[in-house]
Amino acid sequence: MSTMNRGLLDRVWNSVTESQIWRSIFRHGYPDTPLNQSLVMMGNVFLHLHPVKVSRKAMKVTYTWCLGGLSFFLFLVLTITGVFLMFYFVPEQSVAYSDIQQINSAIMFGQLVRNMHRWAAHLMVVTVTLHMIRVFYHGAYKPPREFNWVIGVVLFLTTLLLSFTGYLLPWDQIGYWAITVGSNMASYAPLLGAQAHNILTGQPVGVGQPTLIRFYTLHVIGLPLVGAILMAVHFWRIRKDGGEAGPPPPSRREIEAARAEQAGVAQPTHAGSLN
Repeated sequence: MSTMNRGLLDRVWNSVTESQIWRSIFRHGYPDTPLNQSLVMMGNVFLHLHPVKVSRKAMKVTYTWCLGGLSFFLFLVLTITGVFLMFYFVPEQSVAYSDIQQINSAIMFGQLVRNMHRWAAHLMVVTVTLHMIRVFYHGAYKPPREFNWVIGVVLFLTTLLLSFTGYLLPWDQIGYWAITVGSNMASYAPLLGAQAHNILTGQPVGVGQPTLIRFYTLHVIGLPLVGAILMAVHFWRIRKDGGEAGPPPPSRREIEAARAEQAGVAQPTHAGSLN
C-alpha cells in the first residue's frame, strides 16, 4: 500500500472515530492504558460482564471442561432449532402428531433439525448435571458465591422442566403416558396435590387439549424466558467473582485475621511465677 493511500485511510478513520455518531456508540478511546481498559469495559454492556482479572487456573480446559459454556451453546442450539420447528407445529390434539410426521418427512431438513433439537436437549441435561458436579467438587458454591449456586440449582430445575414439557408436544403414545404418570405423581404431593395436578394438566382428570396448550406455552415462552434471565445473572455474577474455577481468594482482612489468630496461638503462656 502506498504512502498516499495509507494517509487517506488514516484521515478517513480519524474522521469516523471523531464523529458524534462514533462517540455516541464508543464513548472512550482505544484501550491502550489500564484506565482506558476500565472505562471501555464499564461503558459497554457486553464487556461489562467480564472480570478485571482471571486466574490462569480458571482458564484451563482440563479444570472446568467448559461445561457451563457447552450448556449455554446447547441452549442456543435449542432456541434456533425450536424457532424453526414452531413454524410447522400447531399445538392442537388433532394435528400435533401429524405435524411432527410432516416435519420428519415433508419439510426440507425437518428431520435433521428435529433430531438436533432432541439430542441437544438430552445433552444439555447431561452437561448441566456435570457442571453442577464440577462446581460442587471444586467448592465454587462456598461464600460469597452461595447465591450464584442457588441460581445454578434453579437453572438445573428449569432445564429438567424444559425437557419434561417438551416430551408431550409430539403427542405420541410415549409422551402422552409419560405426562399422565408425571401429572398423577404431582397429585400425591402433600397439601397442594390436587392444585399441582390441575396447574399441570388444566383439567381434573387425564391429559387433554388444555394440557397440550399449557406445556407448549411453558416450553416455548415461559421456561426459556426464565432460563435466559437467570443465565444472564449467573454469567454476570461469575465474571464479577473473578472466574468460574472455584471460590475467590481470601480478602486482606481475612488473611490478617488468620495471621493474628496464628500469632496468638504461637505465643507461650505462663502458668505462674517461679519460686
